Amino acid sequence: MIFQRKLLCVCIAGVAGVPALAQPAGLRVDKTAILEEVAVTAQRRTENLQDISVAASAFNADALKAKAIARVSDLQNVAPSLSITDAGITLNVNIRGIGIASNSPNVTAGVATYVDGLFQPPIVQANSFYDLESIEVFRGPQGTFVGSNSTGGAIFLNTRDPELGTFGGYGQIGAGDYGHREAEGALNIPVAENLAIRLAGFTRGRDTYYDDLGPLDNDAGKLDEYGARVGVLWNPGNFELLLKSQFNDRKTGGYPYHPVPDTQFATFQPEGFRNVHYDEPTANRDRAEITSLEMRYELDNGVVLRSLTGYQHKRLNNLYDVDASPAPLSVGGDISQDYFAGEKQLSQEINIISPTDGALDWVVGVYYQKNDIEVEIQESQGGFPTDILPRNERITTGYFAQVNYDLTPALEFQLGGRHSGYDTEGTGGVFIGRGIPIFPPGGLQVADLSGDHVDHRNTGKAALNWTISEDHMIYGLASRGYKPGGFNSTTSEFDPEEVLSYEAGWKASFYKGRIRTQVTAYYNDYKDFQFNILETSTGFVGVENLDDMTIKGLEAQVQAVFGGLSFDANIGYSDSKLGALTFVNTRRLPLGTLGPQCPGGMPSSPPACFDYTPFVETNGGGDALFAPELTYSLGVQYDITLDELRVTPRVNYAYIDDQYTYFSYSPVSDLIESYGLLSASLTLTNEAWKAELYGTNLTDEEYVAGQFDINEFYGAPREYGIRLGYQF
Repeated sequence: MIFQRKLLCVCIAGVAGVPALAQPAGLRVDKTAILEEVAVTAQRRTENLQDISVAASAFNADALKAKAIARVSDLQNVAPSLSITDAGITLNVNIRGIGIASNSPNVTAGVATYVDGLFQPPIVQANSFYDLESIEVFRGPQGTFVGSNSTGGAIFLNTRDPELGTFGGYGQIGAGDYGHREAEGALNIPVAENLAIRLAGFTRGRDTYYDDLGPLDNDAGKLDEYGARVGVLWNPGNFELLLKSQFNDRKTGGYPYHPVPDTQFATFQPEGFRNVHYDEPTANRDRAEITSLEMRYELDNGVVLRSLTGYQHKRLNNLYDVDASPAPLSVGGDISQDYFAGEKQLSQEINIISPTDGALDWVVGVYYQKNDIEVEIQESQGGFPTDILPRNERITTGYFAQVNYDLTPALEFQLGGRHSGYDTEGTGGVFIGRGIPIFPPGGLQVADLSGDHVDHRNTGKAALNWTISEDHMIYGLASRGYKPGGFNSTTSEFDPEEVLSYEAGWKASFYKGRIRTQVTAYYNDYKDFQFNILETSTGFVGVENLDDMTIKGLEAQVQAVFGGLSFDANIGYSDSKLGALTFVNTRRLPLGTLGPQCPGGMPSSPPACFDYTPFVETNGGGDALFAPELTYSLGVQYDITLDELRVTPRVNYAYIDDQYTYFSYSPVSDLIESYGLLSASLTLTNEAWKAELYGTNLTDEEYVAGQFDINEFYGAPREYGIRLGYQF
């Protein structure tokens, strides 16, 4: 079956040319060129981004390729106030300092990611993009349309729909250093006047950036990925049905990482940024299957009835050298982990959407989502096994509405509200000694992971939009978002996170449509921040609510076109403050199962008990975690027309400021230092053909791309290559 799927992807990818060979979003070559309108659909209808009271960035497929955006993690290079760091199994996605900072299956995301309207579980989100229509990044709480997982914001990925009455497609092949190879393509087939099918697929691969000096010569970081999608559009009269089904299969050879500096295993790490040293096997494979069915029916009065049904199944298998070093067992090394996570999700949304030709328009909806989560972690330290086996089930519900009313022709009032419900329960435990004669056959249970949690909240927004003129709009916005709570065990629960946000923005167009800007100021009052904290009563890491936090900042975006010259830039500034905290510094602890706190006077005797007292710290507060103070990016290109050939050189630069990752606020072990990435491309296009030379991280910056627990992950080195494509 895997071979058949991969063969299908390669066949689809080879059918023909490159996605729309037009210039990047909204740009023309002639001297009268103006920026085209940017449309977004996240609020259940197509809207002009410049007309809505949302701070957002939107990109079509051509703009993403021009900016060297190939996967979700690259979006931080083009959207202000967005930080996406590598945590191995998941990505830490934070907008304006709010998002996810935990790898626990009990914690939901604070920045929701959607594919074709379906909320994405946090695992398996590193897949490459292909045959995309657009991406929208909404900043700030999205408490009306998104609901319980959007304290920071939301990211919407929209794939290409089939097109009625059009036969066509594209194909692209590419090659580069590190053995990079790729093929991508799509074919649009008009089956009948009201029926069309679109097939799309891709395959990508490359060698690892790293050299494993250990005895097993692992290929951690090697990439072998493929996927395919089929879409069916049927549109008889007022009814429209859109079905999409896709799968993705990705292997990486495991995660490449080093021990965090100034931690117990860092001294065992070999010199060289691209050298690793594992004494355990590493491997990684993740798979995703996503199916969506959207149906719309437009009544005679213009009201639209909409239904969106989704089913997803995501799985991840990983072999993990926990200490990432050749450290001997005598100092706590030689720890391996066999990790499996699987999640099935069923969702249903129903909307009633009014027309927008009057002073009053509205959207109402209901939402249901069920998640079944299974995790199996088999850990071994020197041959002594520990099994961590949680099973969770979640039910998420929502009832929401938004009303927009024109108080005057220039002044619009918006009011949105949502009631979200969350109900989760789980079973499982932590077992030690499996297979060792003195222990029970399945191991001795040392922690109970069972529990349940129920919460509900009202969220939403109130906004006032003032259209000063056709080219200028000012808005004021107050919004509320929340992220559900959960449980660590039968005796330990944590509360929801909540954020109250105040925002003011100015969206403008200048010089007869050649310049477009967005400027935003915001203030967030954030309560009950969730993070992983070691609970001394059990000896295991659980989620707790920490101190309240305030975050305030400024953002600005600009796009401009002057004849063949065009550029885009953005900047985000954030100032955050988290209160003082007393905690056990897990980066100083020995690894393995340590057990609960020993009674007074009793020495440590893992796994029966451990004295955590020497590892307790109190900090004085500090920045929000994973919240860079400054982010900015700039892209410049120039279109040169030579007869029927267009030559386009482009340069991109993105900067991400320092960001802390842990509460000790150590500048050595808890800080991802700032970095800047330079990329460039040279593209030649005519009506059908396209050739592109590209280079990323041209200065070969060596930078940390993320941290989790005692390990840190690194960004890609300088890469270059060529792509050739054809469109028909």
